[in-house]
Amino acid sequence: MASDSLASSDESPVKGIDDVVHQRVRLGVLTIVNEARRVEFQFIQETMGLTAGNLSQHVRVLEEAGLVKVTKGSAGRRPRTWVSVTRMGRTALLVEVDSLRSLVERVERSGGSTP
Repeated sequence: MASDSLASSDESPVKGIDDVVHQRVRLGVLTIVNEARRVEFQFIQETMGLTAGNLSQHVRVLEEAGLVKVTKGSAGRRPRTWVSVTRMGRTALLVEVDSLRSLVERVERSGGSTP
């Protein structure tokens, strides 16, 4: 049974939220990489306080979805891994942010502002 306030809106409040992007770590990775365009894996790991294995799994999900590109190389004698955002990744991040903004606006319209 829908309440009167929900009946005025036919759209789901979470329409547009992508489960791949919305996951906390992946959203953070996309945000960092979008800001810098190309970021060293270790920088992301340290910034987000993650283990290499945990970050690697999340980056793999983003890469398989076509949202980031992973490039391996070296700097001096040290192997390095860089992560860059793809056009599709940038678009997915912007859609996610717009969807979250709409969700916040809907909550605020319903009188659910911060306590």
